[in-house]
Amino acid sequence: MLRLSVIRGVCRSFSARSVSRSRFGVRILRCDREPVPPGSCNWTSTRDGSSSSSIQVGKHPNRTRSLGEKDAIRESIQKSKKEIAALQKSQPAFNPVLAIIQAGEDDQVLEMNKKIAAEIGLNVIHICLPRECSEDEVVEEILKLNEDSKVHGLVLHLPAATQTSKVLNTVKLEKDIDGVSDINVGRLIQGDVSEGFVPPLARAVIELLDKSLEGKTVLIIGENGPIEAALQCLIQRKGGVAMSCVWNSNNLQKQADIVVLTNGKPGEIPPNCLSPGTTVINCAAAVVSEGLNSQHRDVESMVEMGVGTLAAALRMENVVESSRRWVERQQYKQWNLRSLKLQPLSPVPSDIEISRGQVPKPVDLLAKEIGLLADEIEVYGKAKAKVRLSLLERLKEQPDGKYVLVAGITPTPLGEGKSTVTIGLVQALTAHLQVNSFACLRQPSQGPTFGVKGGAAGGGYAQVIPMEEFNLHLTGDIHAITAANNLLAAAIDARILHESTQSDKRLGINKSDPSTLTAEEITSFVRLDIDPATITWQRVLDTNDRFLRKITVGQANTEKGFIRQTQFDIAVASEIMAILALTDGLADMKDRLGKMVVASDKKGHPVTAEDLGVTGALAVLMKDAIKPTLMQTLEGSPVFVHAGPFANIAHGNSSVLADKIALKLVGEGGFVVTEAGFGADIGMEKFFNIKCRISGLRPNVVVLVATVRALKMHGGGPNVSAGAPLPKEYTDENLKLVADGCCNLQKQIQIAHHFGVPVVVALNVFKTDTKAETDLVCQIAKDAGASDAVPCYHWARGGKGSVELAKAVREAANQQNSFKFLYDLQLPIVEKIRTVAQKVYGAEDIELSPEAQTKIDNYTKQGFGTLPICMAKTHLSLSHLPDKKGVPTGFILPIRDVRASIGAGFIYPLVGTGLSRNSSVLLNENKQQHLRGGKKKEERVYITVVSGIQSSCEVPPPPNNSWVKLTHFHYGNLHVHC
Repeated sequence: MLRLSVIRGVCRSFSARSVSRSRFGVRILRCDREPVPPGSCNWTSTRDGSSSSSIQVGKHPNRTRSLGEKDAIRESIQKSKKEIAALQKSQPAFNPVLAIIQAGEDDQVLEMNKKIAAEIGLNVIHICLPRECSEDEVVEEILKLNEDSKVHGLVLHLPAATQTSKVLNTVKLEKDIDGVSDINVGRLIQGDVSEGFVPPLARAVIELLDKSLEGKTVLIIGENGPIEAALQCLIQRKGGVAMSCVWNSNNLQKQADIVVLTNGKPGEIPPNCLSPGTTVINCAAAVVSEGLNSQHRDVESMVEMGVGTLAAALRMENVVESSRRWVERQQYKQWNLRSLKLQPLSPVPSDIEISRGQVPKPVDLLAKEIGLLADEIEVYGKAKAKVRLSLLERLKEQPDGKYVLVAGITPTPLGEGKSTVTIGLVQALTAHLQVNSFACLRQPSQGPTFGVKGGAAGGGYAQVIPMEEFNLHLTGDIHAITAANNLLAAAIDARILHESTQSDKRLGINKSDPSTLTAEEITSFVRLDIDPATITWQRVLDTNDRFLRKITVGQANTEKGFIRQTQFDIAVASEIMAILALTDGLADMKDRLGKMVVASDKKGHPVTAEDLGVTGALAVLMKDAIKPTLMQTLEGSPVFVHAGPFANIAHGNSSVLADKIALKLVGEGGFVVTEAGFGADIGMEKFFNIKCRISGLRPNVVVLVATVRALKMHGGGPNVSAGAPLPKEYTDENLKLVADGCCNLQKQIQIAHHFGVPVVVALNVFKTDTKAETDLVCQIAKDAGASDAVPCYHWARGGKGSVELAKAVREAANQQNSFKFLYDLQLPIVEKIRTVAQKVYGAEDIELSPEAQTKIDNYTKQGFGTLPICMAKTHLSLSHLPDKKGVPTGFILPIRDVRASIGAGFIYPLVGTGLSRNSSVLLNENKQQHLRGGKKKEERVYITVVSGIQSSCEVPPPPNNSWVKLTHFHYGNLHVHC
């Protein structure tokens, strides 16, 4: 952008110019609008590129505008009307807006601008400031209007003293319809006004003199400023010779054919400085001396013209042009993405070395390349930006791209690399096949990041960069969730404390006739009467701090003996995180936050966040977290990072909003690739049954990730320990283990087919894998119904190593898709649980604990029976027993408890996978559990844990089964007393 320090002077131009008939041989185009008494001169200094003044040069009759000037004004107004009509035809809800900032009194120029604006159909925002307002006050108003997307043009109608360079250059380029900012004039001089505007006053002068400029000398009198610079440029392009000087009669050039007065500074033009026949265009309030008038009486009179009126009409043309450009910017644009070059090394360096070795594009440049507007992003540093949700409204008519889900086989400690595959696939599509594509990933929790698992930015040459910023803090979304969650937890305890220490009368009632209320009614108005034993809302922290897993609160004297046991959970396990991932906007998020059930009252009724009166506060804390964060891959492909719910007690997918925005941005024919947590039996199932129901989106392809070494473990390979060398079974070729382990891959393909979605298997290749092993896996996958199975090398080669996968995904996306949900929401809760257990996990049946059955009955009575199911079970096996690899069969899935995330919108059953010290342990005799020395011997036994049941309770046996209650039991290192 060009800044012109030489044109920092103030533009003072004035409205209602006219050409008067003079008897003195001088053609004068003047600014007076109505006849005034001889010798009078009225001054009104303004900022909008004009000024209003009335000057009398001798005696004259009433003047009328020339036919040419009238035609020019009429033509300009009609042109603007037609363009606005065309814009509103294509965009019926569109209304162009002109904003005027005024300081001082009204004048004819202001009224002229408003009148023409109204005539052509512009809406006008008129902001009035005191005449003595400061520069900073004006700048503050300009900045507000700059950010208002509804405003398409800005006129400054200010005193001369306020028309500083700072004020003029604060106006956004696209809204500077007077064309007086340094950048606007600089672009005009360079011959580029594609994004700027020609100053309307300068353009009006040129239009009036267009036919007479060739070979003429034009003298521009006034101080240096943007109007003078624009006039010089335009005059020279029309074949004239432009000269300029300040208000000093000694410097005036007598040879000028045309004199243009650009500045409102008072002064006189001596008679001997003008030749007979000279045309004078008065764009300012200048004084032509009476001496001049008396010396030239032999010149034929002329018809008056109005420079200011034409300038006002042209100013409105600029507003309309700004509006047209705005509408054009709202339309979808083809990407102009510049990929970053990779130079993979061998051996492959560490992830952090690779990440730091690549310089990411500035995020505002990336945003522009993929069609985001400048006002749709909020930049965080150099490599991250929040994207505003207004984009969804702008592109609501834009067709969506293809929707791809990356899932995996049942996870093992050896890892499958879903994130790496997701990023490698997007890099291949965008950088190597030139197909618009977006990756949508979850934000990693600080807990796993600093634990054994590590970060989630991918790995090798398929990463999101900068990886440190991706893995740590990002833009603070998890911190916002922590703050909102803990605010609600504090409100719960504070409410219980105050209700226990204050009377109903002290709390007060806001009713017209309180005397008519009974004691019970009074209590219902002022008390929530929360039962502390039923509180389910815990405080959270995004750190693995084991000593906060069970704590006691309320021990300070100020808490007056209100002591209770509670705990901290990891921040991403908060229901607020699940809400963030599933919401479709701020209003929906606020509604969901209000529905969160945090406890029950002493009558058993649910208590919500809305009951506590904190819903608005929670929404405010989350107002920025709801916007997805834009980042990029090593090869410059765009990535949205948003939300990070776990895949056990929540659905384990990135946000609906990120997916929806990305699908609009890639456009028809583009691809959005998102990832589901854990294996396909958990993350993919929840993606389909929960996320797709809520979002209304339908997937086109599932990419199922597997590795040879993970399949070997599912085939019976030995256990591995973190940090220990891998057994030779995983580093040497072993086709039998691979073939046996492919049963898990086949089962996951079958699960995807239950939903009617085609599957492409991505085999994440390690350097120890042999060609025979990879060929075997690919063949088995294809035989199991996969559309294709492709070995992938993105970890070592970047996007180039996944080109074949990208081609296979693109082909599969064009196949016939018969997507369907696994169950109908109208089914009873128990039947929905059974459907998932049998069709997805391969269970023989389910078995409910008495507590789980009671909860299901309660939720059904409360109207929550039609919510989808979010199973909370181990991710290490298709069954509930984590050491059962491959494809377990013939097992009964125990449901020990059922809970509800009403705000997020799902019921989550807890599968019985472990014991707690406060649990009753029930043993099913039919499963032949044998105890030797108080320890578990036969692994086929299954345990149901019924939390919260007292040892004195009588538990009715389930149908066709008998139960034996144990007095004690050893489970690993846990000694359970019942």
